[in-house]
Amino acid sequence: MPCSRKGRLLSIDRLNELLLICAAVLLFAVVAVRMSSRSGLPSLLIYLGIGVVIGQDGFGVAFDDAKLTQVLGYAALVVILAEGGLGTKWKEIRPAVPAAAVLSTVGVAVSVAVTATAAHLIIGLDWKPALLMGAVVSSTDAAAVFSVLRRVPLPSRLTGLLEAESGFNDAPVVILVVALSEHGPVQHWYLLLGEIVMELAIGLAVGLAVGRIGAYALRHVALPASGLYPIAVMALAVLAYAGGALAHGSGFLAVYVASVVLGNAKLPHRPATRGFAEGLAWIAQIGLFVLLGLLVTPHDLGDDVLPAIGVGLVLVLLARPLSVVLSLLPFRRPWREHALLSWAGLRGAVPIVLATIPLVAQVPEADRLFNTVFVLVIVFTLLQAPTLPWVARKLRLSDEDSAADIGIESAPLERLRGHLLSVSIPESSRMHGVEVAELRMPQGAAVTLVVRDGKSFVPLPTTVLRHGDELLVVSTDDVRDRAEQRLRAVALGGKLAGWLGTDRETRG
Repeated sequence: MPCSRKGRLLSIDRLNELLLICAAVLLFAVVAVRMSSRSGLPSLLIYLGIGVVIGQDGFGVAFDDAKLTQVLGYAALVVILAEGGLGTKWKEIRPAVPAAAVLSTVGVAVSVAVTATAAHLIIGLDWKPALLMGAVVSSTDAAAVFSVLRRVPLPSRLTGLLEAESGFNDAPVVILVVALSEHGPVQHWYLLLGEIVMELAIGLAVGLAVGRIGAYALRHVALPASGLYPIAVMALAVLAYAGGALAHGSGFLAVYVASVVLGNAKLPHRPATRGFAEGLAWIAQIGLFVLLGLLVTPHDLGDDVLPAIGVGLVLVLLARPLSVVLSLLPFRRPWREHALLSWAGLRGAVPIVLATIPLVAQVPEADRLFNTVFVLVIVFTLLQAPTLPWVARKLRLSDEDSAADIGIESAPLERLRGHLLSVSIPESSRMHGVEVAELRMPQGAAVTLVVRDGKSFVPLPTTVLRHGDELLVVSTDDVRDRAEQRLRAVALGGKLAGWLGTDRETRG
């Protein structure tokens, strides 16, 4: 009996130590986000650094479980892709979907071929490990792309293309890496291509089905607490991944597509859902990058630095630009956009997680491949991410004067068949200076309350709206969509939105 009690006490003590370490790492990582936002560096580098410091060459924590890293990495990527999909505006990526689909398939194939050739010639890898390296590093990273694009004011046609590409290209690359990591000869290229097409089709179908059915259900089921809506949305995203994977399709494509559908549906409490998903994504990124930093052994990286830089230069300066140019030839985009898209192909957690697949499969030279990929990601993230705003300005593609959208949260009023819209007016919104009457809300919708400087009041038709105001808008069910479209139109185009055509731009 004392032994069992001692075991329980020991388990509790170890749990307390683990919680203390995790809380300290999370708090430091939160502070690091502020540091990274000022320096322009993606926070993933700081998180990787935390893992390296805690690891064997730092505090001495030994960790070499590639299988656990792969499993947890997949789980983290599901959450990251879900958050990215929920934050993706369909009206921005819809025109870019055909180009993104070609770039994430044909472009990936071109990049794999060029990078594999460089790995074979520069590092001396056999062709199968060289193709593995090409496949591993050819996928842009959703977490890196989403985090950097939030700080770089690019035109919507470019952000939509980059976001869609980073959400789509994980799927074919994962299939390719798994196929190349299998022991024995690689199956014929046409069989592999057919498998990729089939898995992508299944993933797309599952994602659309889960997203649309889930959106319909959440719009018509009144949950007893607002906090349940974000949980339900994230559960649907994970369901899409699991359903797609179990159906022998691409779970990563399924979760991204389902999240895009859910994020653009007229769901209650959308800002709360976005905030909840963003918080989960931050936790997933921090945990994933710290774990990847723990897995690497810094003193083993010395021999892989120069090969990684050589392969990375070929990837960034030749493979990525060639894949962009060839993929976008049918779409006739200007050379400036080609140049920016080439430089914006950021790598991050995805290549490092994919590099654990050959480690787990015990592919020959897998350790060397993992170390090379790790160094490549670090070096070229340091090079590309901070310079992307400068490159956008030099190419005259920076869109710093664009008006910011507004955040609108909807809560269903079931008994009244109405909706309560909470509208915030950010600093760059053109709703500033507009009178309430000039909003020209549709019949059945009205601004009922304004919160300004911590005080609330009922507005008059002549009340002038200001930056920082919070509006409470009541709308009947029939005109809710029109009311929301009108608010977004005024936020983007000001009081002349109706004559400038902004109403049409906000639809879709």
